[in-house]
Amino acid sequence: MLTETSFAPPSAETANAAARDRLRRLRASLKKHELAAVLLFDSINLRYACNSRNMQVNTARNPGRYVFVPAEGPVVLFEYYGCGHLSAGLDTVHEVRPAHALHPLYSETKYQTHLKNFAHEIVALLKAHGNGNMRLGIDRPTTEMVGALQALAVEVSDAEVPLDKARAIKSPNELELIRASVRCTEAAVSEMERYIEPGRSENEVWSKMHQKLIEGGGEYIETRLFNSGSHTNPWFQETSDKPLREGELVALDTDAIGCFGYYTDFSRTFLCGDVTPTAEQRKIYGYAYEMLEHNIALLGAGVGFREFAEKSWPIPEAYIPNRYMVLAHGNGMAGEWPLIRHMVDWDEIGEDGVLEPNMTICVEAFIGHEKGGEGVKLEEQVLIKEDGIERLSTYGYEPRLMPI
Repeated sequence: MLTETSFAPPSAETANAAARDRLRRLRASLKKHELAAVLLFDSINLRYACNSRNMQVNTARNPGRYVFVPAEGPVVLFEYYGCGHLSAGLDTVHEVRPAHALHPLYSETKYQTHLKNFAHEIVALLKAHGNGNMRLGIDRPTTEMVGALQALAVEVSDAEVPLDKARAIKSPNELELIRASVRCTEAAVSEMERYIEPGRSENEVWSKMHQKLIEGGGEYIETRLFNSGSHTNPWFQETSDKPLREGELVALDTDAIGCFGYYTDFSRTFLCGDVTPTAEQRKIYGYAYEMLEHNIALLGAGVGFREFAEKSWPIPEAYIPNRYMVLAHGNGMAGEWPLIRHMVDWDEIGEDGVLEPNMTICVEAFIGHEKGGEGVKLEEQVLIKEDGIERLSTYGYEPRLMPI
C-alpha cells in the first residue's frame, strides 16, 4: 500500500555535503565535551564521522578498521588490510594508514606487540593534534586497549556521549538522504507485501524485502522482525520458516539500513488472505493506531521527554506487560539517542531532555495481550521542525483493520 509520488534522488554532491556536515558537527561536539579526539571502531559511527564504508556488518564485530578524528586536524583512517583504495576521493578522510592487528585472531603470538605499536601511534597523533589535551573518546575498545593507552598517560572516556549529541540533529543535506532512504525502504516493503499469501513462509516473504532494498541502493536489515500469527506477540520473535495462514495478522519492523547508510524504521501490520478481520484483531489494531496517532500529536520542538511520557496514550492494563521498550527513539544512521521511556519505567531508566528541530524521531506502538494471542506493531518515522512535524514514512495502513 505504497502511495506513488514523484521523487528526485539526491545527487552525489548532496551525499558528500552531508558527510562534511556530519564531520563538522562531530568536531563541534568534541570541543564541547573537551575531548582532543575520538577513536571510532563501531562501523556506523565510523561511517558517520568520515563517510567510509567497508564490510560494515563484518567490522561491527571485530576491530579490523578504525578512525582517529581530532577536534582539530587531519582525520586518519586505519583501514583493513588491502583496502586502502576504498576511501580514495573522500574529502572527509585526510590520511589512510594500515590498521594494527588488534584481535588475537589476527596475530595470536604477536598480538601484544601490535597492541603496543597501536597505542604509541595513537598517542603520537594526540600529541601532534591535541594541543596538549590527552583526553580521548573511544566507542568499542578491545579488552586490553584501554589499559595500553592509559599506561601512556591517555585519559580515556566513552565516545558515545559526544557522538549521541552530534548525531541527534540532522543537517538539510542529511534530511535529503534520509528521505531517499525512506522511499527506498517503502518500495521494498511494497514488493514484500505482494507476497503476503497463505502458505508462504515468513522467511520467503521477508526475503523479498531484502532483494528490493538492495536493488534500490539500500544495504542491509539489522533485525529479523517479520512475524505472523502467534509469532507477533510478544514482540521480538524472529522471522522463521512458519507458514503464513489465512486470517492471521502479519507484522513488520523495517530496521533497514537504506540508501546512503541511513536507517529507515517504521512498522506495519497486515492481514493475510482475502478475509474479514475478527473483532479482536480490529480492537487491538485500533488500540495501536490510536496510541500512535495520540503520541505523534504530542511531538514538537521544545517538548520535554518526560512531558511526552506523562501525556502519552494510556495503554490498557492487560497490554502493559508486553509493551514496546520505548515510546519513541531517535533515528539517523541507526536507532539513536534519545530513548523516551514509558512512565512506568521512568524511575529506573528514564532520562529527561528536550525535542529539538531537525531531530528525526520514531514513534512506537505495540499492542499484545499479556495472556497471548496476536499482536499489532505500528511505528512512524517523523522529523521535528521549528513549526510542527513532517512524517517521513508515508506507507499506508491495512484498510481492513483501520478504525471506522
